[in-house]
Amino acid sequence: MKGNVIIGQSGGPTAVINASLAGVIKASWKEGIRRIYGMHYGIEGLLNEDIVDIEDYIVTSQDLSLLKRTPSAFLGTCRYKLPEIEGNEAVYEKIFDILDKKNIEFFLYNGGNDSMDTIKQLSDYAAAHNKKQKFMGIPKTIDNDLPLTDHCPGYGSAAKYIATSMKELIHDNESYGASKSTVLIVEIMGRHTGWLTASAALSKDIDCSGPDLIYLPEVVFDVEKFVNKVKDLARNKKSIVIAVSEGLKVEDGRFLCELGQSSEHVDAFGHKKLSGAAAYLAGVVTAETGLKSRYVEFSSLQRCAAHLASRCDNDEAYNVGFLAAKAAFNGETGKMVSIEVQSRDPYISSYDMFDIHEVANVERNVPKNWIINDGTYVSDEYLDYARPLINGMLNPYFAGGLPVHLTMMKKRKTK
Repeated sequence: MKGNVIIGQSGGPTAVINASLAGVIKASWKEGIRRIYGMHYGIEGLLNEDIVDIEDYIVTSQDLSLLKRTPSAFLGTCRYKLPEIEGNEAVYEKIFDILDKKNIEFFLYNGGNDSMDTIKQLSDYAAAHNKKQKFMGIPKTIDNDLPLTDHCPGYGSAAKYIATSMKELIHDNESYGASKSTVLIVEIMGRHTGWLTASAALSKDIDCSGPDLIYLPEVVFDVEKFVNKVKDLARNKKSIVIAVSEGLKVEDGRFLCELGQSSEHVDAFGHKKLSGAAAYLAGVVTAETGLKSRYVEFSSLQRCAAHLASRCDNDEAYNVGFLAAKAAFNGETGKMVSIEVQSRDPYISSYDMFDIHEVANVERNVPKNWIINDGTYVSDEYLDYARPLINGMLNPYFAGGLPVHLTMMKKRKTK
C-alpha cells in the first residue's frame, strides 16, 4: 500500500491556488491514498510540525467545489527559504523525520520560483540519501514568470481582474470635464517582470479606449521621457490613464519606488518590498505639468479576486494539481508540471513535466519584441497570447448577497 500525501502552499496566494489543492485531493481519493495532510503555512509550518489532516475539513465533492471558489491559500502560506544542504543537514533530517513519522511518501508543493527551489533542495537530498519520498512542484504565480511553461496558474485570473478594473477606472476618469487633463496612474504587481502590467492592454475594446501608456520593468524607465509623453497626451486628451509596473527601474539600477519613500524591508529570499512607483509618478506629473493627477495601487486585490476568476485559469490550476499528484504516485520526483498550448484560437492546451533544476530560481521576462512604441505599450502578439487565459467564469456560491468560502475555522468530520 502506498504511503500518505502532504501538500503545501507557498509564496503569494492567487485566486485559483486552492483549485490546485482540490486537484491533489481528487487525485489522492482516486488513488485510494489513506491520509492527505496539509502543511499549515508551507514548509515553515512543516518544520514546526504544524500539520493538518485534510479530511478534518474536506470530505465530499461539494467541499472540493467550494474550495475551488475560495481565494487565498486555504492551508496558509509562507516565504521561507530552505538553507543550502551543505552544512545544514540537520534541517533536512528533521524534515524527513517528520515525513517518516507520518508515513508520508508523496510531497507536493504549490508555488512560484522560490517554491520550486524548495522542491529542488528536498528532491536532491532525498536522492543523495536514498529516501523513499517523491517530490513534485505545482506551478503557481500571478507574476507568470516561471520558465518552461506557457503560462502559470493564477496569472489568467489576475489578468482578468486587472483588465476589468482598468476598464472601470478608464470610464471613471473620463467622467470629468475639467478644463485641464486628469491623469490617473495605476500601479500593478509583477516584481521584475511585466506580464501583469501588460494585461492592462486587454481592457482596450469597442467600449473602452484602454490605457494610454503601459510601462514594463523589462525596459529601463526614463522619468523625463515619461513627463514629455504625458505633456504630449494632455494637448489632445482630457483623460489620461497610465499603467506602470511596481518593479520599474531607472538607468542607475534603482527601483523607481526608491526615488520616493520606500521600505528597505526584504523577505527571506532577498526580495525588496516594491510599492510607491505610481505615487511617486503622480507627484512628478503634478509638479512638472500642473495637471491634476491621482494614483491607484491594485495591490493584493489582483491576486485574491476569486469572484472574477477565469474559468480557464481555474480549470488549469486544478489540472496541474491533479497531474502532479498522479505523477508522484507513478514514481516521478524532482519535477514540475507545465502547461503547453497547441492552439490559441481555438484554445487547446495540454500538460508536460520538466526537471526541477531547469525551473528553480529562473525568471522569465516578457519578450522584448512584444514591447512596442518606445517601451510604452505591448503588441498584438501579447494580446493574442493572453486573451484565452482570461476566458470564462467560475461563478461563486452566494449567501446573504456575498460569496461563500471554505475555511479552517470549523472542522467537518462528516461523511
